[in-house]
This record gives sequence, structure tokens and C-alpha cells, in this order.
Amino acid sequence: MLFSLASCSNTNNSSDGGANTSGNENKTLKIVAAIGNKEDIFKQFESDTGIKVEFLDISSGEVLSRALAQKGIPVADVWFGGGADSFMAAAKEGILESYVSEEAKDISDRYKDKDGYWTGMSIVTTGFVVNNDVLEEKDLPMPLKWSDLTNPVYKDEILMPNPNISGTSYSIISSLIQACGEEKTWEYLIELDKNIPYYPQRGGEPPQKALTGETAIAISPLDGEQIAKGEGFNVTNVFPEDGIPWTVAPVAIFKGAQNMDEAKAFVDWSLSKKGQETIAKFSPRIPVKEDLEIPEVLKDVDLNKLLDVDIFKAGEDRDDILSVWNEKIAK
Repeated sequence: MLFSLASCSNTNNSSDGGANTSGNENKTLKIVAAIGNKEDIFKQFESDTGIKVEFLDISSGEVLSRALAQKGIPVADVWFGGGADSFMAAAKEGILESYVSEEAKDISDRYKDKDGYWTGMSIVTTGFVVNNDVLEEKDLPMPLKWSDLTNPVYKDEILMPNPNISGTSYSIISSLIQACGEEKTWEYLIELDKNIPYYPQRGGEPPQKALTGETAIAISPLDGEQIAKGEGFNVTNVFPEDGIPWTVAPVAIFKGAQNMDEAKAFVDWSLSKKGQETIAKFSPRIPVKEDLEIPEVLKDVDLNKLLDVDIFKAGEDRDDILSVWNEKIAK
């Protein structure tokens, strides 16, 4: 099994705000993760619980592909972050362990699996990362809406990740379909495709290329972490005026996890007040718990522009939507 794990350790095992660390010093948890600044999040978990973390940074679509390929052998103990559609597909295939954390009781049913196979931690918004220098150099207008991106002046100047791999990219397509209907959305995506030279296999590649000026516009997750990455670069972060697609980033336990007790402890911690505050600090996103404040970096986002999305329908439609995308657009 090709699974190269990075180790994240912290010798300061303070129990302030966390679980009892007694007896956990030699415990190790294996996590596959698609979330920013995960090293800092895991260090705080280790400090609070005494449980060490080894992790692999991997997109949610790739996690699903690996899990399906080695069905019966867990990819890791915990799956942390990524698009909810992949978690739904994994639950349907019997890859995930049902676990209803006590910490999930005040999370809306809209953001969690009813049988406890996964629980949403945060809402991931999407938008455009735009390089101002490239726009100026090539005399291109600032895109403010999804409809702007089909303008022929942007030919080969837009990057969007492959939705087969990127949960964020898939969530954009499914959100647009729910908001605008299938016919209009596929017509739109075919026109947009004329301006996209290729579809990267990782969700983080387009915004990174926009930061460095290798592309003018990246269709990207647009959370506090991505906004922070743009500091020091001449970029504009655009939340589209005609609607903001979004998905939920969940946490789940793999069926047959070798470290089941530690996995449950991580789920409990990540959904607890301390865990939620830690995640919001290092990877700022809109919280799923109503009693938590929106991180300062996202307070100017107009939540009224979030598209009316049913993430469960997005999960149900995943295979059909990707099949059409692969037939009409993949290159």
C-alpha cells in the first residue's frame, strides 16, 4: 500500500481544554487530510490529548479512489476534510465506520450524515483568485461573476481543478446545476472550457499558479487560509456576485481503523469547542455550529449569496454528474 505518512509531533502535552492525556503518550493516529494548515491543527490535538498524528495530504477524490481500490483495507484511521460528496460515496460503499459523536448534537442535520458515517466540520466557500498584474499586462477586465468567465478574452487564462479529484471543483458544478438547472449549467461549462487550457489534478494548483502569475484566474476554494496565502501577492479574491457555491468539509472514521478509540477521540475533539476554535484559527472557514463566530477574515462575505445547495443531492448525483463532465469536457 503506497501510503507515505508525514509525522506531526509536539512535546508539549498540555491538557488545557482537551481530553485526558493519561495513557495516550504512545498512541499514534493515521489521518488522510484535505485541509489547510493541518500541521498546526494536529499539533494542538496532540497537545490536548497526547495522541500523536501521522498524516498524508491528499484530495478527497483521490482518497475515495484509493479506498475503493483497496476495499477491506482502511486507507488510514481518520478522513479529515475534503468535499462531502466523496464521503457520501464512501459511506455508500461501506468504507466508513458509523460513529455519532456527542459533540455533533448541535450541528444541523443539513451538515451531517443521519447514521453517523461523517459529520461536517465547516463550510467551504468557493470563488476566484485573480492576479491583478496579469490582468493589467494583458488588459483583461476583473471578473466579478461566473457569467464573466466565458468571455473569450480569458482564453487560456483560467484554471479549474479536475472535479474527479477535487471535491471543491465538483461542489461548484453540482451547486451550479442545483441553482441553474442541468441544461444551462452544461452549456455554461462547455463555454467556460474554451478558456481553460487544462484541469489540474489538485485543488491547490490553480490558486498557487494565480498567486505566482502563471495564470490570470483560478477557480478555487476561497476560505481564510487561501486569502492569507494571497497576502504579499498582487491578487484579488472574488466571491462571485451571482452566487457562491459551497460544500461541507466533514470528518469520518474508516471502517476497520486500526486505532479506533483514538479515531473517535479525534472526531470528538474536532467537533468540540476547542477543536472548532483550533480549526477556525488555522484554517478559517464558515462554521457549521451556529453559536460560533465567523472568522474575521470572512466577515465581509455576503452569506445571502451562498447558493441554495442540498449537499445530499450533490452526493447522490456525483456519479452521473462526473460521467457527463468526462463525456462532454474532460481533456
